[in-house]
Amino acid sequence: MPILNRAAELQAEVSEWRRHLHANPEILYDVENTAAFVAAKLAEFGVDEIVTGIGRTGVVGVIKGRGTSTRAIGLRADMDALPLEEISGKPWASKVPGRMHACGHDGHTAMLLGAARHLAETRNFNGRVVVIFQPAEEGGAGALAMVQDGLMERFAVEEVYGMHNMPGQPVGTFAIRKGGIMAAPDKFFITVKGRGSHAAEPHKAIDPIAIGAQIVTNLQLIASRNANPLRSVVVSVTRFNAGTTHNIIPEEAALAGTVRSLDEAVRDLAEARIREIARGIASANGAEAEVVYERACPVTVNHPDETDHAARAAMDVAGRDKVDTDVDPSMAGEDFAFMLQARPGAYIMIGHGDTPGLHNPAYDFNDEVLSYGISYWVRLAEQRLTD
Repeated sequence: MPILNRAAELQAEVSEWRRHLHANPEILYDVENTAAFVAAKLAEFGVDEIVTGIGRTGVVGVIKGRGTSTRAIGLRADMDALPLEEISGKPWASKVPGRMHACGHDGHTAMLLGAARHLAETRNFNGRVVVIFQPAEEGGAGALAMVQDGLMERFAVEEVYGMHNMPGQPVGTFAIRKGGIMAAPDKFFITVKGRGSHAAEPHKAIDPIAIGAQIVTNLQLIASRNANPLRSVVVSVTRFNAGTTHNIIPEEAALAGTVRSLDEAVRDLAEARIREIARGIASANGAEAEVVYERACPVTVNHPDETDHAARAAMDVAGRDKVDTDVDPSMAGEDFAFMLQARPGAYIMIGHGDTPGLHNPAYDFNDEVLSYGISYWVRLAEQRLTD
């Protein structure tokens, strides 16, 4: 089955929805207007049950099929934007200073709305399709909030699926893999506490800058010498702040960075080694190091059977040769991981074409992708909820 005729017919209207959302971005959990727009559209489509306020501002719609089965699958889209100033120059560019849809969540929401409309019109499945519109994917753990609010149990979701656009991947293609597809994106903060002095008398100081520099260098050994080379890990120091002037050795230096891992054991190793390296080097030089390690979402792990189901639906839409079933994992993070911990499921990438990258102020969702995404969601739902 190629692109649905109905999806192609809906392309212009869904594009209008998407551009409305793009022009009116909201961030984190403060997505009340976006959620209201989604709920109103679901009501307009005749969705059987609409619940708001799941995970604070999430929206869930339930579409019942023609049969008597009580089986249910979840299809998830994210709604929130980023705190970024848009420079795309598009007529539908953000109207809100300092906020923009730079990750395509406007497109994700529009595609799932388009699929909900088609599924509500046809009901060519036996069971229930639960459409999930999530807030706060961008650093707010909105997926976890919805799970903790009883999403899976309340709507009896048995499997859950997510999708994200991918710039650089051709339009009309999909990519997926079994196992870890997105990394756990953790943060660390190191404060080196030394002793200040005039720069002309360095022997009276315990220099936190020199100690911090040693820490930065030695943190690179985690990936090159501590972790199994077949298990990827990224340790990047992205901030180093110290001092206020050229002739004073400061009391403290502050470092910060990120760890990206695709394996929980490697994640544990990286955290332990950061603490040991920072404290050990500081102690050896007569200083102290305070380490704060913050775990964000876990590794996004695709379940084997559900990955096969997702790939088959994508192949029906795009063709077998347009679906990569062993794509390289990304070291970016995705809080859909929390939903995949709660229920089996899979996360797939949909091609976005040659466009600016994600989280880029020049980014804009490519509306050519909409009909492919709508068709994928519909095909997946109909395949998983057959008679």
